[in-house]
Amino acid sequence: MGELVASGFNCVTAPAEKSLFTKPCSLSSIECCTVSFSVPKKCQKAREHFGTVRTQLESLKTKFPADQYYRFHEHWRFVLQRLVFLAAFVVYLESETLVTREAVAEILGIEADRERGFHLDIEDYLSGVLTLASELARLAVNSVTAGDYSRPLRISTFINELDSGFRLLNLKNDSLRKRYDGLKYDVKKIEEVVYDLSIRGLNKEATVGAGGEK
Repeated sequence: MGELVASGFNCVTAPAEKSLFTKPCSLSSIECCTVSFSVPKKCQKAREHFGTVRTQLESLKTKFPADQYYRFHEHWRFVLQRLVFLAAFVVYLESETLVTREAVAEILGIEADRERGFHLDIEDYLSGVLTLASELARLAVNSVTAGDYSRPLRISTFINELDSGFRLLNLKNDSLRKRYDGLKYDVKKIEEVVYDLSIRGLNKEATVGAGGEK
């Protein structure tokens, strides 16, 4: 499963394929459109890997008693968090929305309710979402490099809403809290990108083009 987690989204972000949004700034508008149109195909290819993940998670469920989930949780906690991130990233690229915990559980073929056995722990879901925020901050920078000036504005709106949601949570002083503390740096990084677009007048161009493009 570790190999799947590592490779399941290589089709979108791996350096070997130069990432979707890291092409030189000399891209023509036609080339930028070609990059954008390739996103659905990349997402579909990434989704195909989740079929194998579901099969392996089904096998994992048989390796321990259902009522001892948290006794062995540390063995797969990081992998589940990574899978949440991958699922959330795919859904964001497809619809620019935040995937729900229930939707991630369905994608992975596990339960959302802890009473029903092998499930997606709420903290694992939140950790995966925070990893998504860090990736979107990187995507905002790379989008500008690719000549896509509207995407960072949409990412900024999404991340600010995400930050507002996390502020409502009463997080314990644990690893999740420390991970959340890093969200402010992602927010700042994206704000710097948006500000940079603003002082160059590129945000106006992005706003005009954003009406018919995502």
